[in-house]
Amino acid sequence: MSTLRETTWETSGARVPDFFLRPGHIPGFEQYASLAETVDPSRYDRPRLTEKLEQFLLTRPEAPFLAVDLDVVADKYRELCDHFPAASIYYAVKANPAREVVALLAAMGSSFDVASRPELDMCLALGVPPSRLSYGNTIKKAADIEYAFRHGVRRFAFDSEAELRKLAVHAPWAEVMCRLQTTGENAGWPLSRKFGCDLEMAADLLVLARDLGLRAMGVTFHVGSQQTDPTQWRKPLREAAGLFRKLARQGIALDTVNIGGGFPVPYERTVPPVSCFAHAISEAMTDAFGASHPKLMLEPGRSLVAEAGVIQSEVVLVSRKSRHDQTRWVYLDVGKFGGLAETLDESIKYRLRTARTGATGPVVLAGPTCDSADILYEKTGYDLPLNLECGDRVEILNTGSYTSSYASVGFNGFPPLRTFCL
Repeated sequence: MSTLRETTWETSGARVPDFFLRPGHIPGFEQYASLAETVDPSRYDRPRLTEKLEQFLLTRPEAPFLAVDLDVVADKYRELCDHFPAASIYYAVKANPAREVVALLAAMGSSFDVASRPELDMCLALGVPPSRLSYGNTIKKAADIEYAFRHGVRRFAFDSEAELRKLAVHAPWAEVMCRLQTTGENAGWPLSRKFGCDLEMAADLLVLARDLGLRAMGVTFHVGSQQTDPTQWRKPLREAAGLFRKLARQGIALDTVNIGGGFPVPYERTVPPVSCFAHAISEAMTDAFGASHPKLMLEPGRSLVAEAGVIQSEVVLVSRKSRHDQTRWVYLDVGKFGGLAETLDESIKYRLRTARTGATGPVVLAGPTCDSADILYEKTGYDLPLNLECGDRVEILNTGSYTSSYASVGFNGFPPLRTFCL
């Protein structure tokens, strides 16, 4: 096993659940259903992790913690490069800001999507040239824009006139991309309301960008995180192509489309492989733009790091609310405030693993804090072994993304989720 390092970033066995969906339920893309594995929900198994992760879990560090196998991150990055050979890949640092993850991807040639000054500083400190950074957050303080520009960043996203005017003042002659609205349909974690503007406004803003002395280079959009439907890129690409043609008639030559990330990972069900998304997006690009494609940017996050990580937690309490209640409450030492924020509204449904075997029964899963909102799963329908006890370890699979970066700095005094990179 490679040398173990715990990150210094400050914020940084089970039964197959009965809620596994059949692969034919991938909306809008049934032709790829045969590529997804049908899971027998009645089978109790213990999914295997990588050997490095399995060996590390046997050492039983104090729970809870996140362990990340960097070899998996490297494999996922190479896979994405293989299927999108003409694209520029900008890793979304927010997905997992561990320095080891960023350093690995930087060494492999990745560029980076940053959303804040601290993310920018970390990339620069690790030797990433500012030319490989894109400030993709459309909500930025003027001081942060000026700081990024002063440190060499030249690529920024926006979706409003006020943001554009801040860029014109504090990042003169920078390259700018306007973010378009999308519906987020079929995404496990939609991004449809807070970001982006409609096509009419986008056209006006890109003309204004030119008039303000900025370099209007293209558009950006995101079809939603954990997007299981490869056809969802089709509509925004057609809209982008129409916008390109419209602005070309006004003397503005847009040349770049940033299609964001959104590629899914297997949580409660298997998902189509990256090759399916690459094929669908390639077809959609040709349909929208013809034979002459614009430059393509990707901003993957979840798809690069989720499957590399596992959270090992400890059962703090197993209880019932009445003598006749068949549903047990299982309280783990990690919850919404400890890194599992994506269980909000039970949106992301992680698989669980425990060493216990035998008969299972229904449970409500909750975190350890004194907050009634700290319930992970109550409606989805999880079963766990009936002999589960306080002190048992429960592993939460595919948690390498949007966990350590979501952990609070100390709610109820619980420290941030530790990350170990292997």
